[in-house]
Amino acid sequence: MIMNNQKLIECYLLELFSVRQYSQKTIDSYKIDLKEFVEFMNSININEFAELNEKNIRRFLIYLSTKKLSKVTISRKLSSIRGYLNYLINNNILNTNPSLYVENPKIARNIPDVLPIESFNEIIKFNSENIDRDKALLFKAIFEILYGSALRVSELCGLNIGDIDFGRKTIRVFGKGSKQRIIPMGEISYPILYEYSNYRAKIISNESAFFINSKGKRINQRFVQRIVKRYISIVSDIKKRSPHVLRHSAATHMLDRGADLLTVKEILGHENLSTTQIYTHISIEHLKNSYKKAHPKS
Repeated sequence: MIMNNQKLIECYLLELFSVRQYSQKTIDSYKIDLKEFVEFMNSININEFAELNEKNIRRFLIYLSTKKLSKVTISRKLSSIRGYLNYLINNNILNTNPSLYVENPKIARNIPDVLPIESFNEIIKFNSENIDRDKALLFKAIFEILYGSALRVSELCGLNIGDIDFGRKTIRVFGKGSKQRIIPMGEISYPILYEYSNYRAKIISNESAFFINSKGKRINQRFVQRIVKRYISIVSDIKKRSPHVLRHSAATHMLDRGADLLTVKEILGHENLSTTQIYTHISIEHLKNSYKKAHPKS
C-alpha cells in the first residue's frame, strides 16, 4: 500500500547515500520528487505501485507541466521515479517498470561559451605580473587545474595533498557521487602545480586540502568563482565567466586537437557519453568559423 511506502522510500534513499554514494543534495531532490509523486498517485486513487501504468506516469508529467516547471526539472523527476521503480523490481516488490516506456521531455542544449587558448595564456601571464608572488602561485595553480585537468570547481576545492601524485603526474579526483577518477597532469601544468606545492608545504596548516587561502584554510567555491570571473573579464568579453567555462574550454580544445570522445568523457567524469557529445557541436562551430575566416571559397 502507498500509505506504507514511506519506509521503502527511506530504504531506497539510504541505499543511494550509503552504497551508491550520492550526494546529500541529490538525495534531498529525490525525496521531494518521490513525495510529490506519491501524493499525485493518492489524488488519482492509485493505492499500490503495481497498479501504475504508462498513462498514469504521463498524467503526472502533464500535471508537472501545468505547474510551469522547466523541462530539465520534469526530466529529473521522471528519472527519480524510474530509479525508485527499478529499486522495487530489484527487491521483488514490482514486476515491471512502466516509466521505462515514457520518454523524457526533449531539452534544447545550450552550447557553452569557450575561452580561446590565447586568452587563457593572457590570464596566466597577468597573474604573474600584477599581484604578489604568493597569490600568483595560488591563482595560477587554480587556473591550471580548472583548464589543464578540466575539473569542476567542487572537485578542485575538494582536492587533498594526497590526491596529487607528482611522481606519476596524475591527479585523483572525487566527482559526483564520490566517484573516483585519475586524471593525467599536463606537462605545462606540472611545474606550476609543483611550485605551488612547495610553497604550500611551507605554510603551517592543519588542513589536508591542497588549495588553501592566506589563513591556511581550504578554499571554497565562492573564492574560486570570484577570481575566475575577475580574470576572464580582463581578457575576454564572453558572457559566461565561471570556472565551468574553463572546463568547457578544455573539453572543446581537446576535441579540436583530435582527442576521441571516450577519452574526453573519462577525463571529464561524465556518466553518459551523450553529455560529452555537446562538445562535438562546439568543435564543429569552431571549424565553421575558421573556414569562414580563412578559406577563399567561404
